[in-house]
Amino acid sequence: MERTATRLGGVEIGSSVMNASGARSAERAEIHELSVAHRGAIVFKSCNSAGLEAPDNLKNRGVEHFATLARELAPGGKKIIGSVVGASEDEFVAVASALDRAGVSIVELNLADDYVANSVAPFASFERLKSLIGRVRGETGCVLAVKVPPRMPFEPRAVADLFKSMRIAIAVCANDLPKEIVVDAASGTVDGAPRTLSQAHAFFKESESLIDVVAVGGINTGRDAYIAHLTGGKAVQVGSALMKEGASALARIDRELDSQLAERGHKSVSEIIGKVRFTR
Repeated sequence: MERTATRLGGVEIGSSVMNASGARSAERAEIHELSVAHRGAIVFKSCNSAGLEAPDNLKNRGVEHFATLARELAPGGKKIIGSVVGASEDEFVAVASALDRAGVSIVELNLADDYVANSVAPFASFERLKSLIGRVRGETGCVLAVKVPPRMPFEPRAVADLFKSMRIAIAVCANDLPKEIVVDAASGTVDGAPRTLSQAHAFFKESESLIDVVAVGGINTGRDAYIAHLTGGKAVQVGSALMKEGASALARIDRELDSQLAERGHKSVSEIIGKVRFTR
């Protein structure tokens, strides 16, 4: 399904559909199942240096567990996104560097989780955010992504400008379209005047094509993925559907997205990214 292939931060991935961090992506068996079941990238569960037993959503075996898996899978051409959490800037730098050395294609700094907000507090000030990102950027050579919290104290434009200045290639954003907004997938239109539709849409508009947006949340079907692409997502992450159905959910959504593109005469998903239009 070449139609759904894309480039994320300059990295070629076989599908714009991938798992969300934490969804069946912590244990060796789960990760190998994802690797076999779907041709897209694999997003590891967020990890820290030594591992965590709590909170449950961040329970992990530590960075060396994931680095070992990356060293096994990366030589075969599998694109891997390693996700990082920590209780200090030093820990973020150490974990990101270990994953970078292990051969992951992209390192995601998970700044959206409460665990990080309560320890590092990267969004407590603009200077603190800049310090954390700058230190990781200075110690790694890989493509970097930042997962932003759904609600930020700063305007998307200011954060996007910081990302551009520090060579952050990817922003992982909430696909938080309000329920009352209806996107007509057939025409790619939304009723009404131009406005910001979601956090992913906001970052897309402010990116000036210098930041790739990954939309996460609410992706259960190929149509959901299609709409997320229309509103600015260059890739999408699947969580709930993967937890309910297993690894086959990714291949199903990929097939459905491919069908949506084919029905509308698109040869590539890149043709629809950010192409939503307004009726007035």
